[in-house]
Amino acid sequence: MADDSDDDKTEEPTDKRIADAIERGNTPVSREIAYLTSLIAYLLIEIYVLPSATQELVGAISHFLDDPSGWRMETSGDVTQLIRLVGAIVARFVGPAVLLLMAFGVGGSVIQNPPRIVTQRIEPKFSNLSPLGGLSRLFGPRGWTEFGKSALKLGAVGAVVGLIVASQRVAWVEAMFVDISALPRRLLTVCIAATTAVALALLVIASADFTWTRIHWRRDQRMSRHEVKEEVKQAEGDRMLKARMRSLRMDRSRRNMMNNVPKATMVVVNPTHYAVAMRYVRSEGGAPTVLAKGTDLIALKIREIAFENDIPVIEDKPLARSLYEAVSVDAVIPPEFYRAVAELVHLIQSKRAAWPIHRRRLN
Repeated sequence: MADDSDDDKTEEPTDKRIADAIERGNTPVSREIAYLTSLIAYLLIEIYVLPSATQELVGAISHFLDDPSGWRMETSGDVTQLIRLVGAIVARFVGPAVLLLMAFGVGGSVIQNPPRIVTQRIEPKFSNLSPLGGLSRLFGPRGWTEFGKSALKLGAVGAVVGLIVASQRVAWVEAMFVDISALPRRLLTVCIAATTAVALALLVIASADFTWTRIHWRRDQRMSRHEVKEEVKQAEGDRMLKARMRSLRMDRSRRNMMNNVPKATMVVVNPTHYAVAMRYVRSEGGAPTVLAKGTDLIALKIREIAFENDIPVIEDKPLARSLYEAVSVDAVIPPEFYRAVAELVHLIQSKRAAWPIHRRRLN
């Protein structure tokens, strides 16, 4: 059967469809969020890292320039030591910035979707090498959408930077008459202002893109009526299989329970709707244990097995119903039933000699 076209996919995606898409790694991802988090990292670097790190770097460079002859370069060990020293200085300058960029880059992905390992996403797909497929992606609706977003970002960033530069005209003119050592601080202040403004503009764009990406992704997950029907049939098949397995487990449990009835020492009934088989032998110790219980047909079967094995069957409507509702199979009776069951045990032991075979029943 031919695949359903996009025009036929008019039904909202089911929870299973969405879960399967996420399991395959098909999740909504906004690139603008990644750009925004990276820009925030740059802003933090400009505010907290560059001032102190730059002073340390400038101090190290000045030390090299002021006394270049103080560094021995006679042996390979001297060169190695110098390289290590320079590497340490560069690492202290670049390291915090790299860590911030990495942390915010990963955070930009994590805040959109929980991380998961999907091997299908890294498998090579030769269909992606098709020139026609590439052109359709570039000049298709999605390609034009990405082009529009990029143009919007470029225009917003250009406008913001232009406004910042225009507002700093007086500061640029004054910079020609101030001490040259103050220029880096002035430039850093302008960069921080420009980065902050661009980040605010990108925040608006990223919020809109984040919403649009999720709406577009959910629209891509839409299903046709045929797909919905097939999924329902599959789900019903799974439910029928689970129901069958559950029925088999119950039958097996019921057979095991019935096999334990001959071990019982008494059966309490009500009179045909409930039946509870218990075992109590003083030499075994412990409280009486419920070996089997049931209602209606199962209760009749328990009574039948009890008669066949000369097990006393006692009618006690309140006790039978209470035991059935309160005690599980293979569990000992709770203390609140001790007195009532003890009276039955005493009654059975006192009349056991006169108990007729195959018809032992007390009213």
